[in-house]
Amino acid sequence: MYFIVVKYQVRPEFAAVFLERTAEFTAATRAEPGNLWFDWSRSVDDPNEFVLVEAFADDEAASAHVNSEHFPKGLEAMRPLLVSTPKIVSRKVEGSGWDEMGELRIASADAG
Repeated sequence: MYFIVVKYQVRPEFAAVFLERTAEFTAATRAEPGNLWFDWSRSVDDPNEFVLVEAFADDEAASAHVNSEHFPKGLEAMRPLLVSTPKIVSRKVEGSGWDEMGELRIASADAG
């Protein structure tokens, strides 16, 4: 699985509309056959920083993503909204999805 985290520093005047402006790219990526997830979050410390956590099933899915028609269009749509080049961590890791955290186990009787 390819696991990717990207931090985007958005111009303050576009922070309120950033997710709306990236919605088409987000929807197209989520519809890709090998996409496992493509989830946006907003920093709790900096309202102008958005964090994208995404994953692709395998080499073929990751390659199909960056070679898709919507990939360059999505990046170009973001370009005028950003302050700086996004920061990325992209790694091939074992697994095919989220695992439960071993250090913080919650029994169903504990919840609630």
